[in-house]
Amino acid sequence: MTDKIVLKAEIREALGTKSTVKLRKQGKCPAVVYGHGEEPVSISLNLRDFITELHHGNRLFEVDMGSKKENLLIKEVQYDHFGKDIIHADFMRVNLAELVRVTVTIDFKGNAPGVEEGGMLDHHLDQLEIECKVSEIPESIECSVKEINIGDSIHAGDVKLVDGVKLITDPEALLLTCHLVAEAKSTEELEEDMPTGPEVITEKPLEEGEAS
Repeated sequence: MTDKIVLKAEIREALGTKSTVKLRKQGKCPAVVYGHGEEPVSISLNLRDFITELHHGNRLFEVDMGSKKENLLIKEVQYDHFGKDIIHADFMRVNLAELVRVTVTIDFKGNAPGVEEGGMLDHHLDQLEIECKVSEIPESIECSVKEINIGDSIHAGDVKLVDGVKLITDPEALLLTCHLVAEAKSTEELEEDMPTGPEVITEKPLEEGEAS
């Protein structure tokens, strides 16, 4: 279950590109809070604290904005074009008892027998969309591969979810497959597989007495 972390925020009065660039240089993250029928509010957070909590898998925060505290759920985190630095975040106001739909990372656990047999695991999907109470959002969803042999696969509907968590992703969505790795062919086999060269058609020599 996601822990509720307290973050301090400041209300942003000045908006625009210049203002956000200045905030980032000060080690702050510009963000917007919206939802529950209230007006959106622009805020800024300590970027280092925010990144630390994100790396710990937290997404539910109690944000202290000075005059009041609100329970906020991360809706979207925007990165720069290199996909490295956070440049903006969107938060949604929530009631801890309400149901929300969120996307959670799948944590594949164990060693697949198929790999020991010479197979390879292909990951097709590493996240699931679920519905649950805000206070019960899991940091990740565990999925065991301990019984996966060559030719086996795992679909979204195969993942066991804890009580109170509902799967929203299509149950038939493919998460993982195990296939046999083709062995490299020997030089002799490669030569045998090579097509023979095309027949070379040469000019027919002229018979004596024929005009050239």
